[in-house]
Amino acid sequence: MLTGLAAADFRDRVRRPAYFVILASAVALGYVAVPDSDAKWMIMQIGDHRGVYNSAYVGMVTALASGLWITLGGFYIVRNSIERDRSTRVGQLLAATPLRTSAYMVGKFLSNLMLLSSMLVVLAVTALVMQLARGESHDIDLIALWQPFVLIALPLVALTAALALLFESLPLLRSGLGNILWFCIWMVVSTAGQGPGLPLDGIGVNSVVRSMYADMVAQHIEVDGSFSLGLTYLDKPLGLFTWDGFTPTAGYVLGRVTLLLIAVAICMLPALWFGRFDPARARQSKARAPEQGPADGLVQPVFIDEVGPYSGPSRPTVATVLRTRPEPGSVTLRLWAGEVRILLQGVRWWWWTGAAFLMICALASPEIHGIVRVMLPLAWIWPMLIWSRLGTQRHEYHVDGMLSAYPSVRRRILAEWAAGLTITVVAGIGPLIRLVAAADWLGLAGWVGGALFIPSLALTLGTLSRTHRLFQAVYLPLWYSVANGLPIFDFMGALRDSSELATAQPSVTIAVSAALMSVVFMTGVLRRFGRD
Repeated sequence: MLTGLAAADFRDRVRRPAYFVILASAVALGYVAVPDSDAKWMIMQIGDHRGVYNSAYVGMVTALASGLWITLGGFYIVRNSIERDRSTRVGQLLAATPLRTSAYMVGKFLSNLMLLSSMLVVLAVTALVMQLARGESHDIDLIALWQPFVLIALPLVALTAALALLFESLPLLRSGLGNILWFCIWMVVSTAGQGPGLPLDGIGVNSVVRSMYADMVAQHIEVDGSFSLGLTYLDKPLGLFTWDGFTPTAGYVLGRVTLLLIAVAICMLPALWFGRFDPARARQSKARAPEQGPADGLVQPVFIDEVGPYSGPSRPTVATVLRTRPEPGSVTLRLWAGEVRILLQGVRWWWWTGAAFLMICALASPEIHGIVRVMLPLAWIWPMLIWSRLGTQRHEYHVDGMLSAYPSVRRRILAEWAAGLTITVVAGIGPLIRLVAAADWLGLAGWVGGALFIPSLALTLGTLSRTHRLFQAVYLPLWYSVANGLPIFDFMGALRDSSELATAQPSVTIAVSAALMSVVFMTGVLRRFGRD
């Protein structure tokens, strides 16, 4: 029964659009990890050198890159396993079976592990293809090519599968705040985990680097001791060295096996408190604390037959100000107001306090450079959990069928997008005022591009995946790259001092936003056509 539960759960999840998005991103990462010899970027380098693209080096660099990516993006894919059983009421059926809670957790862990491991398998094949495509070495050694996926990537993936289950079993961490916390944990582990002297060799890369150093010294190549794992832009082509592979010691293998055992222990931990969908325990939990809604803990959704997230009718939220009456005329305006009300309904007081604080800090900032580089990114990370609701709520509340009777799909989509744009403008109003006051027209153009891009991205990913997590998984790294000065895609115009394409960037951002919205319109029309 345990393996059947894991296999059924795995088959159901691989059919979902979000899986294919992350899988396609992983395949693209396999290409990025092994760039052409004249490329301007590199994933892994030792000083000013990289290894010749033989089986050992291609397998290692692809396994390291894929292990780090899947631990980030894959986490957001697998961390809805328990919630899906709850929302589909499958959990109530499981509660009536003799299946033990520990067995249920192990089954979910195996399902998570199978899902993430399937991505590793695809990337292992991608590594083989990339070695042949680059053509620097046609000698194929499958053991050297795929050994890093087993020793390095698999333990990281197993830990991710177990921690996703742990996060989902804890009420606070199952919310969108848990998604943000995971990104922070991932950043710390992916950087600090490369250092020497860590327990179990960290993420497993330090012993590999020492092996590469030894080979470079044997080839009389000067070694400066620097090592970089991550996307790096190059000013000039790197030198080459030959690395024939890494022979793991018994202690290294034992450390990797220990990580797998730790993952199993973590997946069993929630069995100590998880109620296994027992209605009696669920009622006790609700009596202690209100249940989190699908808004990831930031908002408490209000249904028609509920009082609301506040105590008593005399304390209206901002959403009640936007409530409209069903009067004729101004249909588009009323649609917009209704969508804004849905997005803002039940937003907690601390969110508004934080937004006001960021606006005041932006207005009080003495330098316009600090506005663009610091305050604007801070302002446009604060509403992330609200943006992630765009395109998902019709599916979550099962009103797709009712809304499909609406005569104009385009008007409804535009109203939802305009609501997201309104949130973006309100969050960034402080930097906007300062940019206009300083007559910084290039900065203003970047601000406009970002204001259009963010709701377009959120609505597109929400419409395609019908889940909050995909936008959170994509937007966080994209925002982090801008906040840390990496000109990958400067969608808010914050890096114009260091980007050669600063003048053209706002136009590119607006064009990307238009392309994203065309995807939303096409998806809406095709889904309606499919229902008809």
